[in-house]
Amino acid sequence: MELLLHDTAADERAGKVPAVTLGFWVIKILATTLGETGGDAVTMSMNLGYLVGTAIFAVIFAVAVAAQMAAKRFHPLLYWTVIIATTTVGTTFADFVDRSLGIGYLGGSSLLAGLLVVSLVAWYRTMGTVSIASIDNKAAETFYWITILFSQTLGTALGDWMADSTGLGYSGGAIVFAAGIAIIAAAYLWTRVSHTVLFWIAFVLTRPLGATVGDFLDKPLDHGGLALSRYTASIALAVAIAALVFILPQRAGEHA
Repeated sequence: MELLLHDTAADERAGKVPAVTLGFWVIKILATTLGETGGDAVTMSMNLGYLVGTAIFAVIFAVAVAAQMAAKRFHPLLYWTVIIATTTVGTTFADFVDRSLGIGYLGGSSLLAGLLVVSLVAWYRTMGTVSIASIDNKAAETFYWITILFSQTLGTALGDWMADSTGLGYSGGAIVFAAGIAIIAAAYLWTRVSHTVLFWIAFVLTRPLGATVGDFLDKPLDHGGLALSRYTASIALAVAIAALVFILPQRAGEHA
């Protein structure tokens, strides 16, 4: 009976999002890279365009996030499916804003950064915190996924801006964002900066890192890429993610 009560209490503390570990960040970066190659495969290789691609991935995201929010406990494959869905719809929507609307990478990044800030502020004013350890109800979970969607979209725009507008190229952009993540990791280990703040900064930065790596894999040689097939790269990344989800320990984070 005592063991049963202990297990029940543990279940009540457990969340529906994974504990933030090194494995979490590895899978997250691979997922964001897949978002870039997968999004480009639909909009460019299939010639469907950014608006149609966004509509397709928005439907996939809506279905996946509805299943995630309806679930009673943490399901690793379901969670990472939603993350991948946010990266693909983020890729196509950011490209639509930057290119089809004609406001450019900097304009798109500024707009999406504003939306991300609004999301975080609304979450904080409503719930009193934006910590992922507080996601124990539908309202917090809703804010969580909205914020993630905006962060993934912003990350795509930032990655394109860094690679194209600054002249660094895809490999140079990837190095810049990797350095930024290393600085955040150092701050996490050796400073007293809020871990919640550092988490969201790292979450945003891993997206443009994945975007620049994805572009480096599939863009033409004369654009600084490796000219790999978007389909091949996407399938390889999807297989790697699935393997890591099964191989690496996957446990739900606990509520504060």
